[in-house]
Amino acid sequence: MEEAYITLPKGFKASGVAAGMKCSDPANINKDDPKSSYLDVALIVSDVPANVAGVYTSNLVKGHSLTRTIDIINSGVQVRGIVINSKVANAGVGKAGVEDADLIAGKIAGLLKCDNNQIMTASTGVIGSRLPVDKITKAVPELVDSLSSNEEGAHNSEYAMMTTDTVPKEVAATITLADGKEITIAAQAKGSGMIHPNLATMISVFTTDAAISSALLDKALRKAVKYTFNRVSVDGDTSVCDSVIIMANGAAGACEIKEGSEDYELFEQALTELAEDIARKIASDGEGASKFIEIEVTGAADEYDAKLIVTSVARSPLVKTAMFGEDANIGRVLTAVGYSGAKFDPDKIDILVGGMLFFHDGVCVDFDEEEAARILSEHDIFIQIKLSEGDAYDRMFTCDFTYDYVKINGSYRT
Repeated sequence: MEEAYITLPKGFKASGVAAGMKCSDPANINKDDPKSSYLDVALIVSDVPANVAGVYTSNLVKGHSLTRTIDIINSGVQVRGIVINSKVANAGVGKAGVEDADLIAGKIAGLLKCDNNQIMTASTGVIGSRLPVDKITKAVPELVDSLSSNEEGAHNSEYAMMTTDTVPKEVAATITLADGKEITIAAQAKGSGMIHPNLATMISVFTTDAAISSALLDKALRKAVKYTFNRVSVDGDTSVCDSVIIMANGAAGACEIKEGSEDYELFEQALTELAEDIARKIASDGEGASKFIEIEVTGAADEYDAKLIVTSVARSPLVKTAMFGEDANIGRVLTAVGYSGAKFDPDKIDILVGGMLFFHDGVCVDFDEEEAARILSEHDIFIQIKLSEGDAYDRMFTCDFTYDYVKINGSYRT
């Protein structure tokens, strides 16, 4: 569908306000500035209790807003929504981090007339600072009062999540179930840097008006993220606050989606396609990035080796800087495959970039420098690595390294 925002599924509302974390004085906001430069607290709410599932960062260190949400989802309760703040990660501050998140959720829950543990929490930003609870709770009445199912409220919630993102990341799809009724799935995400599987500095929220159990949501979400969110690498770092959450409220009035049904297959496929769209948007908007790079390996001995190879190439600074410099130094790709830890015959490897063959059976071939320069000048670059060890496949989405990446991360706190 052409329009895409988080409240397209029936029964969801959203808002985003400025609490003063991105801008020091919300009363003096320059409305000519991009909304992502001053909106900093987002709220996404279901009109009725919703089933929920989530997947989270593999980092052993986790942010306190996230651990609180994990506990809520694991408890099996139906939720009403999620509050997300940018600028401050609420990580590495100890017990106070959970207490601060719970206090903010409690203020929202009081206005929505629901339990504290029905409001999930998420945070993103600088690690090691406490949430400015006074600022956020002061903004809560406006946050709740401005909840809306319209496009503006939805987009505001997306802008409020964004940190170093340069573009919003929103997707949606509608599918027709066996009973003839339509259900909608929508998603929004933030994520630009500190990104590497499994999950990264990304927060994504999915909403759907389908009727589906939390257990099935969990199954579908885990399948959807495997080759999408968990195949994005910007810089090789996996953060501490990352999550993908999906809420389902059944407001479409369709029959419940059951495991093994045709409806479930349609739902899972749509969810996966939306997850891939978001993953591509995140990689393309990597911090300072000028190019989107897709890396594919075929013919690997097994899934483990295939993943080792695409991961190694995606996180190679030499590969990423060559792509930025538009330098056809494809030996850097060969090298990254070689040190990946995967088992393969170096004398039976082909490497193509943009469909042009650079290595055949491990040997560099003559290639047209002008055509190579043209291929590497494109925004989207496709690297194919073909082995002869088996039939395993994998792929990774990444981006180049530019001067701006260093500028952004050399002064991230300031």
